[in-house]
Amino acid sequence: MLALLYWLLSYGVGNFMTAFFVGKVYNVNLQEKRSKNLGARNAGSVIGKAAFTWTLLGDLLKGILVVVLGRYLQLEEWVIVGGACFVILGHLFPVWLKFNGGKGVATFVGVGLVLSPELFLFMVIGTVLTALVTRSLTLGMLGGFFFYTSAIIISGQLQTYILLLLAIVLMLIKHKSNIQESLDRKK
Repeated sequence: MLALLYWLLSYGVGNFMTAFFVGKVYNVNLQEKRSKNLGARNAGSVIGKAAFTWTLLGDLLKGILVVVLGRYLQLEEWVIVGGACFVILGHLFPVWLKFNGGKGVATFVGVGLVLSPELFLFMVIGTVLTALVTRSLTLGMLGGFFFYTSAIIISGQLQTYILLLLAIVLMLIKHKSNIQESLDRKK
C-alpha cells in the first residue's frame, strides 16, 4: 500500500511543470512557442538563460526529491526505481496539461544522480563520447542511454531497473523529432 501511495505521489511531483510556471513569471506560454515543449531547452530558447537555469533546476529537483523520499521512507530499491519511473512519467504526461509535458531529460538526470551515481557515470561517459564523435548532444544522449542500459544489464540489476528503462524508452519516443533532425544534419 505504501509503495502505491509513493508511486502516486511521484507521478504527482512529476506533474509540477517548472517551465510552465517559469513561463508564467515571464508572461510567456511556452506551449505556444518554438518547440511548444515544457522543458529547459525550450524555456532557454524562448526566454533566455535564466529561464533555462530555473527550469533545469526545478526539473532536476523533482527527480532528486522522489528518490530521496523513497530512501527516507526506507522503501525497497525496486519501489524507489518505480517512483523514479513515475516522476518521469508525470513530467512527460502531466494530467493537468492533457498529458502534454516535457521530454524528461532533466528529471531523469536528477533521478540518475541520486539513485545510483556509479551507474549514472556510464550515462555521462556515453553521452560525452558519443557527442564528441557526432558533434550532437541529442545523439550523445542516445549513446549515454546505451551505456547506461548496458551498465545496468552488466551489473545484474536489470530486474530492479526495468521500470526506469521503460521510462527511457518513452523519453526516446518523445525525442523522436530531435533525433531525426540530428540524423538528417549528419547526412
